[in-house]
Amino acid sequence: MNITVVGTGYVGLVVGACLAETGNDVFCADLDEKKIDGLKKNVLPIYEPGLDVMVERNQGQGRLTFTTDDAKAVSNADVIFIAVGTPPDEDGSADLRHVLDVAVVIGKHAQREIVVVTKSTVPVGTASKVAAAVSTNAKHSFHMCSNPEFLKEGAAVDDFMKPDRVVLGVDSDHARSVMAELYAPFVRTGKPIIFMDIPSAEMTKYAANAMLATRISFMNEIANLCEKVGANVDLVRRGIGTDTRIGPSFLFPGPGYGGSCFPKDVKALVRTGKEQGAPLAVLEAVEEANDRQKRRLFEKVKQALGGSLNGARIAIWGLAFKPQTDDMREAPALTLIDDLVEAGAKVVGHDPAAMHEAERRMGKKIKFADTNYDAIDGADALVVVTDWNEYRHPDFNKIKSLLKQPVIVDGRNLYDPAKMRALGFTYLSIGRGRE
Repeated sequence: MNITVVGTGYVGLVVGACLAETGNDVFCADLDEKKIDGLKKNVLPIYEPGLDVMVERNQGQGRLTFTTDDAKAVSNADVIFIAVGTPPDEDGSADLRHVLDVAVVIGKHAQREIVVVTKSTVPVGTASKVAAAVSTNAKHSFHMCSNPEFLKEGAAVDDFMKPDRVVLGVDSDHARSVMAELYAPFVRTGKPIIFMDIPSAEMTKYAANAMLATRISFMNEIANLCEKVGANVDLVRRGIGTDTRIGPSFLFPGPGYGGSCFPKDVKALVRTGKEQGAPLAVLEAVEEANDRQKRRLFEKVKQALGGSLNGARIAIWGLAFKPQTDDMREAPALTLIDDLVEAGAKVVGHDPAAMHEAERRMGKKIKFADTNYDAIDGADALVVVTDWNEYRHPDFNKIKSLLKQPVIVDGRNLYDPAKMRALGFTYLSIGRGRE
């Protein structure tokens, strides 16, 4: 098929490359000339394992084309994915201006019967707004589809190529047929394509992310209580995670969730609930709990160093909101760094992938180290914020020799408390009894 993906951000780029990988001819369109020029040279604007190889291969074989001419890209398409950003407004609602702008372009330039797919995360009712915008100028028939994405940053290529399920909200038999054919190569192992009405598909995306965010905040709250009562959250997590009704995923305590999806989607769903007169009190509490959790590591650093941080040198391992990505949107490290700097501390950060993004965001607010060990040289404490693999089994003797004080605040519970204390560290983690 001839596919057009409008928007070459995280979602659009993964969608375009993966659809080209299965033999489709794909145009990826974006108004950002610098980004498109880079992509034509196989320079990606994001870090995502495996994506660079896929882009280079499919572009080299002529199946993947990048352009700033969205009108030309739309005119050639059988299926058009809208994958532009939907940033939150000040009230938490999703900003649909970019989505609707693309819909207008589609209506003006489509040259045949098409399926218009909303791939951006959008509130319930967006597809009908897109359809209205397309129809204003449409010269040919079109069909709507809501196809929410469930891609995990750091594993997005695998998630798309081998999905747990594909959710498709459609408004016609034509859209159902076309989308079933398009996704057939990805579900050969029997994973389901779940067809539904469009509003249900739009709600599914938000409900899924809100559920995962709820699990994270719930477990963080339980971890905080474990510290007060002397329980070990690692054991509690195993005890509840083996219950088949609950399962083990998203039960690891930490410094709070971040990224491009969970914070934005929880806010948008809360806003939708208020607008519809169906307030989502649970999700409001989830958001409040996450905001509190992002300040827990700062509190632990203060505790470990006796209260005052003025003039202290603090090393941070991990700046991205999670491993295997350079995404720092809503990253817990940002909150920690702001609090540390405000308290008069000097911060040195390291991250395997997010150093360039961190420098872009923070400038000279903190210093950056070339290696994780360089970051801790002369520091008063080490704070582990992101659980990259290279932080999981470090040389503790080396760490102790480099730190001015043997203090580690472990925001991801990577290390064994008994071992750390036996090695002479002041060691604080999340939810593992009284510290």
